[in-house]
Amino acid sequence: MKITFLGAADTITGSRLLLERGDHRFLVDCGLFQGGPKASTSNREALPFSPSALDAVLVTHAHIDHSGFLPALVAKGYQGPIYTTSATAEFCGILLPESARLQNEHFTYLQRHGLSTPDHEPLYSVEDTEKTLKLFQPQPLHKSFPVSHGVSAQFLPAGHILGAASLYLQVDNRRICFSGDLGRPGDPIMQPPQPFAGADYLLVESTYGTRQHPPTNPPLVLEHLVNETANRGGTVLIPAFAVGRAQSLLHLLTKATNAGRIPNLPVFLDSPMAINATKVFCRYPEAHRLNSDECEQMCGRARYTSKIQDSKQIFSHTGAKIIIAASGMATGGRILHHLTHYLPDARNTILTIGYQAPSTLGAELRAGARKVEILGQEVTVEAQVAAIDGLSAHADQAELTDWLWGAEAPRHTFIIHGEAEARRAFADHITRTLNWTATCPDKGRIIELE
Repeated sequence: MKITFLGAADTITGSRLLLERGDHRFLVDCGLFQGGPKASTSNREALPFSPSALDAVLVTHAHIDHSGFLPALVAKGYQGPIYTTSATAEFCGILLPESARLQNEHFTYLQRHGLSTPDHEPLYSVEDTEKTLKLFQPQPLHKSFPVSHGVSAQFLPAGHILGAASLYLQVDNRRICFSGDLGRPGDPIMQPPQPFAGADYLLVESTYGTRQHPPTNPPLVLEHLVNETANRGGTVLIPAFAVGRAQSLLHLLTKATNAGRIPNLPVFLDSPMAINATKVFCRYPEAHRLNSDECEQMCGRARYTSKIQDSKQIFSHTGAKIIIAASGMATGGRILHHLTHYLPDARNTILTIGYQAPSTLGAELRAGARKVEILGQEVTVEAQVAAIDGLSAHADQAELTDWLWGAEAPRHTFIIHGEAEARRAFADHITRTLNWTATCPDKGRIIELE
């Protein structure tokens, strides 16, 4: 059995792991690389395997950096099953077609303004996503299912977002665990991740492998920023992931408004993906902490702007307001047009939440850039740029360690899905803390499992 590390090595995006056992091949996660020209180049690299030769693809959750390359894989010839949880399959039915539409809209925009290059061409079409979605075979949590001869799989809850799972593969007499992205025990919406259940080999994420989430009160910080901006008559603009983060924000804003801690401002949810994802929550009550009333209130808090013309009309809305728009690191979509409009006005607040990958626009803003390039034009930053880290959907170093604690040491632990520094630091940390053997494979590394 061998594993090839094709993504999420020295970066947190592009999760792709190839497993080979004799003539059988499996892919665990099939995500897009995100963030700048380097990511675009990585998404267009030739695959070191034939998609048509894969037996199966297994997906830990729906975020685009874990699922967003699936339609490209299908366009290149893959026709086998895609195994995941029911909620993840449902979210992929929302995110993948929208990803295709956004790529095509962005390319059309750049073409119209003479800014397009071959690197901007869409990776896949809406039709490719339709073919992809027909291949999904959702599996229940906790239940083992056959993948191929001598290989079975099981999904266990990982927190993080609705449907997210850790994947356990039983290959002959060896057990391999892929943590997926791990959520936080105290998440305001999601149930906590199920602790590591033990395995011969473990591949664990390290997004926050060097950091502890600050001991702040994120709802209080959010309320303060909303009130401060409202008093200026400004707009709070929040780039947010369509699945998970957008719903947490709506829930917190609903609670704060109901309690009278913030004014009842107009809230615009300007992301078709986030709009549709929000409606899914009430169908999976067992996966989150909200009761039916809380879920309905969260869904009803915002004005949904699905159509482009509705999105444009937000600009004409005078007075204080809140806009939540994808994407979370401001790498594409409608958030770019909003940033172009609201960044030059000092009354406004741009609120980044959670991790911002290097080279993304979100990272530039967070680092204090006074001028940024958006859609080919230079934009001056006069708005207040604020950040809230405590709302991250990723476990921090201590929470990752708690997830591992109590399990028998694997033969080997591979640290993935983190920037280089975070991976190395977390490997050193668990070696010292747990006395486990841990390494950080580079992208392209092939490792034989004993």
